Amino acid sequence: MTASEAPLAPGQRLGDDVVDWLTSGTSDERFIDNIFAQMCIRLQRAGIPVKRASLHVQINHPQWLGARMLWSDGMQGADIARVDYDVRERSEYIGSPASEIHDGVEEIRENLARDPELGRQHAVYDDMRAQGLTDYVAWPIYHTLGKRHIVTFATDRRGGFEQAHIDALRRLMPILALVSEIRIKNRLARTLLETYVGPHAAEMVLAGATRRGSGTTVRAAIMICDLRDFTRISDNWPRDDVIDLLNGYFDAMVEPITQHGGEILKFIGDGLLAIFPLSQPQACANLLHAVTDARKAMAALNARNAETGRAPLNYGIGVHLGDVMYGNIGSVSRLDFTVIGPAVNMASRMEALTKQVGRNVLLSRAFAEHLEGEFALERVGEYPVRGFSDPIELFSYEG
Repeated sequence: MTASEAPLAPGQRLGDDVVDWLTSGTSDERFIDNIFAQMCIRLQRAGIPVKRASLHVQINHPQWLGARMLWSDGMQGADIARVDYDVRERSEYIGSPASEIHDGVEEIRENLARDPELGRQHAVYDDMRAQGLTDYVAWPIYHTLGKRHIVTFATDRRGGFEQAHIDALRRLMPILALVSEIRIKNRLARTLLETYVGPHAAEMVLAGATRRGSGTTVRAAIMICDLRDFTRISDNWPRDDVIDLLNGYFDAMVEPITQHGGEILKFIGDGLLAIFPLSQPQACANLLHAVTDARKAMAALNARNAETGRAPLNYGIGVHLGDVMYGNIGSVSRLDFTVIGPAVNMASRMEALTKQVGRNVLLSRAFAEHLEGEFALERVGEYPVRGFSDPIELFSYEG
């Protein structure tokens, strides 16, 4: 006897065991894609002939609007595809079930076995017909304040879903909404923290490091970068051009830093603060590799800007090494997770000195002594530094 032929207990409705599992059996699973895939497998075991299902959620990540989780018969998990912000301008979205649901439709039911000319016209229906699917249903699932996401189910059963199948799937919607909202908001919280404070600081905050004044002492290479002539640019350029310029500049600088193991702690107008903790192998070498790649990225950016008549951008970088306090600083109601200490101040003063000595990148002796022989440094000399009693020996790096 198959699952679909198994008799139900008195008073039990088709799919009630899946509702029970979704309600009380998913508390140990963090990820909604795993829960969604297991739900579909359990629906099949309960006799509901789901062959394909998808869950579409809006995340509002800085780089993408949301995600689509797609499950098909035989899969133990769900495939996840990111959805770009411009998706609603594309042909695959316009007129699709997703666009109809977002426009307010409460249910879409499509008989895929009938003549395509008699049904809805969209490539997604043609794709499902090509897969041998016979019936399709889509519903919105509602999160707090009416925010809509989408779930869809399709079958290849001859004759499509029965009404009992549809009723069972519909009963899942409120529970799936609750379960998915918890997981999506957990992921969103992590994403927002990683976006605004960096991945390492995000982990510390999520682990409970939220008390003002809490922190640790970290020995790190410190990098401070600043854009030259930004005041003149911001005073004379249109606002949108200034924002576009800054974003291009930060892309050129930040991507190499993160790719080589650095952590961006703060954007300060047109400047940034990053650290490479010495707990990481080859931290100082990684910092200079990042500088090398950033220099190439800036050259490419300037070449693109020249094509539109924009003047080239210049920058200064100060690099020092020392102990910093890494933790929560601020008021009782507004905290910043950052680093402070004399070593940070020194890196800032060194960045300012790049204008005086005419070099893009200045390194302190404390930093240079941690490097091995692969980097060609040039000694610039000793310079007094505001706020420090002794002059500092500086090196430049043009690699």
